[in-house]
Amino acid sequence: MKVLHLDSGIFLEQSVSRQVSQNIVNKLKEKQDITLFHRDLVANPVPHLAADELLAEEKPLIDELVQELLDADTLVIGAPMYNFTIPTQLKAWFDRVLQAGVTFKYTEQGPQGLVNGKKVYIASGRGGIYSQGEAQAMDHQESYLKQVLAFIGITDVTIIRAEGMNMGDEPRQQGFKEAEQEIETI
Repeated sequence: MKVLHLDSGIFLEQSVSRQVSQNIVNKLKEKQDITLFHRDLVANPVPHLAADELLAEEKPLIDELVQELLDADTLVIGAPMYNFTIPTQLKAWFDRVLQAGVTFKYTEQGPQGLVNGKKVYIASGRGGIYSQGEAQAMDHQESYLKQVLAFIGITDVTIIRAEGMNMGDEPRQQGFKEAEQEIETI
């Protein structure tokens, strides 16, 4: 199985999403042989999208990122919540891989995803608790990720969430415990 592991947490070793995404990868390795490609979007950032890149005849970075996506059977995405959404580093990656005619197409019935049959694990790290209650309305992280992945045809998405990371020791420990319990079910 080919696994594409994306990390976008800017806090590197202290990043909750990086810790959780690595634990997901480790669990996948326990279960079967995998070929792993790790793309660290912080250490090697994808520049923000520019018109000249889209208008260019040759698009080497776009082609490279799209091919990595298409080659993978499974994606593990480390996606922390920053200001209620995903990091700009991860958004820049999505801006490259959402390519009309390659990862989706427009039809008379609307857009249709062309990237099918893939499994995605999202390692979601959050300082607060946004999966329930009034704060749920502020979640533009997980909802965005599910929507953008579905747009390109990927609907088999599992979110492994570590919440409450900045709410004190007890909620932090509970958040990690719940994430680890979810990982055990992979």
